[in-house]
Amino acid sequence: MIPGYVAFEFDLPRFLLEGLSEQLDGIESAQLTGKNLARIPEVQGVYQLFIGGRLVYIGKTDADAGLDRRLNRHWKHVQHRLNLDPDDVWFKAARVFVFTAVDLEDLLISHYRRRADDIGEGGVLEWNDSGFGSNDPGRSREMTRYKEGHFDMKYPIDIDREICLDLANTATAAGILNALKAHLPYVFRFQGEGNSRRPHQDLRQTEVAVAGCIPLSARSVISRVVGELPGGWRASKLPGRVILYKNDDGTYPEVEDIARSL
Repeated sequence: MIPGYVAFEFDLPRFLLEGLSEQLDGIESAQLTGKNLARIPEVQGVYQLFIGGRLVYIGKTDADAGLDRRLNRHWKHVQHRLNLDPDDVWFKAARVFVFTAVDLEDLLISHYRRRADDIGEGGVLEWNDSGFGSNDPGRSREMTRYKEGHFDMKYPIDIDREICLDLANTATAAGILNALKAHLPYVFRFQGEGNSRRPHQDLRQTEVAVAGCIPLSARSVISRVVGELPGGWRASKLPGRVILYKNDDGTYPEVEDIARSL
């Protein structure tokens, strides 16, 4: 012992975890809908997603997106999926006023996994480490071979879901595809001009007749557009995205050809 001196260690991670998990456990979950998310502020914090009362995902915000944007992104991501009813997805969210160097997301994940192991509960946090919350890194992702249990493999996109696009009777292929891209809740990528974001010349110059606001699907719209394009275009469906490239001979894992132009 040193006279007049004491060493004090405050276990910040433990107190943060205990307080935050108690707060989350003490509130009711809400359905992940646009109406409910409209009341969630764009603030820093953590959140949980549930299916049928089972905790499937824990996430956190960052400098680029707060709770409102993160949860809205996930709400969009669960739409138009096979084997998944978006009405079954619920959430809890907590604002954290002071973010520290402590990784609250990892603390919560470890806490809820330990608790699930203790009571023998299966399926907890199955969306974490499944690719659910990852960003789309670009065209290189097309060649990825998904592991068993990947979110897109378990809940592949549904391109036959009816949609309603407000289209002119005749428009360029680029105009139609841009409208479709803005409407779809999953990634739809089509070829640009060189390295720019400007649509390929074929897409800008090809006129396509598509009646607007009648029962359509992503498959029917894309097939109609591709049918009018010059030869060499290929539209393909992957588990979590749709792509449309010219002179594309890529051998993609889990691919389904939608249409080819002759």
